[in-house]
Amino acid sequence: MNHLIQSLSKKERAIWIVSLFVVTVSNMVSGGFDPLTLLSALIGVTSLIFAAKGNVWAQILMIVFSILYGIISFRFRYWGEMIISLGLTLPMSVWSTMTWLRNPSEKNGNEVAIRKLNRRHAAALAVSSLAVTTGAYFLLRALHTPNIVFSTFSITTSFFSASLAMLRSSYFALGYSANDIVLIVLWILASMEDPVYIPVVVNYSIFLFNDLYGFVSWKKREARQN
Repeated sequence: MNHLIQSLSKKERAIWIVSLFVVTVSNMVSGGFDPLTLLSALIGVTSLIFAAKGNVWAQILMIVFSILYGIISFRFRYWGEMIISLGLTLPMSVWSTMTWLRNPSEKNGNEVAIRKLNRRHAAALAVSSLAVTTGAYFLLRALHTPNIVFSTFSITTSFFSASLAMLRSSYFALGYSANDIVLIVLWILASMEDPVYIPVVVNYSIFLFNDLYGFVSWKKREARQN
């Protein structure tokens, strides 16, 4: 782990430390402190800073985050988020881990090689995303999921983003940014019923910043690799 931290630039370390500080403070000062929510946020932030570097540890940490977030979602009956974490993000993070390990960059073995998508990839993503969205909506409706529209859209953006990560596309971080926005809205609605979830809103606001930084980093690295 020390080697991984040393691989971060000064700017990346600053972003990481500030992000850890903000999510820690927001969780500690909330009326209903939840250690599990804090732990998942710290792991999530750490995963994103390594994702920005294209380091495979990002996907390994995302596996742990998926399990913790699935438990948090279960407690609020956000079945869509639980399904995403345990049935989608978790297995696709495992798949992405194997894909990233098998495709290191020729210029830097600690980074994954970035892949440009073709029309076949785009068509497959569009069709599969439509199918996942349709199936998810009817499943969530049967489970009487709160805020079903946002929960369904969250599944769509999560599937799309996880697929792009597995395909090693630089646009996966942009997809996760869109998902962060959906989740911010979703957890704002949850916190209106129970203030204990306010820190989750803060967590995903920090995730949004980190994902946008990750997208910029991947586009710069993509230019260097080509």
